Amino acid sequence: MTKWIRTLAVMVVLAMLAVACGDGTADTTEGGATDTTEAPGTDTTEAESPDTTMGEDDGGMYRIGYSNGGGVGNGFREEQVCTAKAEALASGEVSELVTIHRNTDAAGQLSDIRDLIAADVDAIVFNPNDPEALNPALEEANEAGIITVSVDAFVTNADSYNLYNNQVDYARLGAEWLFEQLGGEGTVYYMRGFAGHPADDDRHIGFQQALESYPDIEVVPSIDGVHTGWDPATTTQIMNDFVASGQYADIDGIWTSGMDSQVVDVIQQANLDYVPIVGADLGAFVAQLLDTDAYSGLEGAAVTNTAAVGGAGVNLALKLLKGEDVNTAEDAPQPNTVLLTPVLADNVTDDGNATLESWQVDGLDPLWPLGLQIEGFTTYTPEQAVACAGPGE
Repeated sequence: MTKWIRTLAVMVVLAMLAVACGDGTADTTEGGATDTTEAPGTDTTEAESPDTTMGEDDGGMYRIGYSNGGGVGNGFREEQVCTAKAEALASGEVSELVTIHRNTDAAGQLSDIRDLIAADVDAIVFNPNDPEALNPALEEANEAGIITVSVDAFVTNADSYNLYNNQVDYARLGAEWLFEQLGGEGTVYYMRGFAGHPADDDRHIGFQQALESYPDIEVVPSIDGVHTGWDPATTTQIMNDFVASGQYADIDGIWTSGMDSQVVDVIQQANLDYVPIVGADLGAFVAQLLDTDAYSGLEGAAVTNTAAVGGAGVNLALKLLKGEDVNTAEDAPQPNTVLLTPVLADNVTDDGNATLESWQVDGLDPLWPLGLQIEGFTTYTPEQAVACAGPGE
């Protein structure tokens, strides 16, 4: 059923109720945590319910729903939401971005997506907590004529579009660089992200692919690594415990899934020599790699994992709503996929240092990734992303 038919049906029903009851007022309050005004780093688990009241004719403008089901306070997730707001505002085509941004599980996000369906949005952009568990709600959205776009990771729903960084390549690039730095042998501490998240699963695949070519690399605490939940506080505690146990003395390198500056800080505070470290293009980590005075002896590499997928997802949703053609990857594991290619830059080569320098952005939260824009899929300025304001805010 198209949205036009659905809307017409609702109008007919309301008209019939008005005749029968003499009262056309409807209760549009829905459950679920929402946020359309929160600044980066704010936990909105107990935020207000989404406003599902139909507005006046917006002259062709769209209402977009946005669901982020985890990582509240994580720089990547906060920037992702902010870029979605910035793109909605910069496009001039979105009257409202209804945002549900909270820490929950797949079942909770399933409920959140249903809340957005009830809010009668035109499209839903979401960072999935699971590749398959959300499919029932996504099918309901598709049947209602609502465009669905998954960002940062994929879903298996055939009618949804996926837009995400190639996470397999992300892990493989960083792991291969690290193994080469170690001369192909040694012990690597393997620090992963959020257990069960599709991006973490893909990165694990990429890490294992790299290991196949380096049989003399040993991985601790196990081949499955240790999960940080992509949480700075958790990462700091894990690394403090690792150092306190004396195990740090037995490793030759560290691969992190984007929780990197916290690892460097713990090593520095313990007054230990650095081992080579791989992380993401987060502002704080890149600054550490470039500051040879404060972090003398630190060798590392940052791999791009742009959080601008939030804004790009809104842009993609608008393209689909307007019937525009979208080029998708032919070799992606899922259909309808826009796949972004990661880039690695290190601080041990002149070209690498020049690239790290070029990534700097004034005023950016140090825990945010530095890749603020995606060519062809974002139209906002870096200043708009930092401002973190959507339509009407």
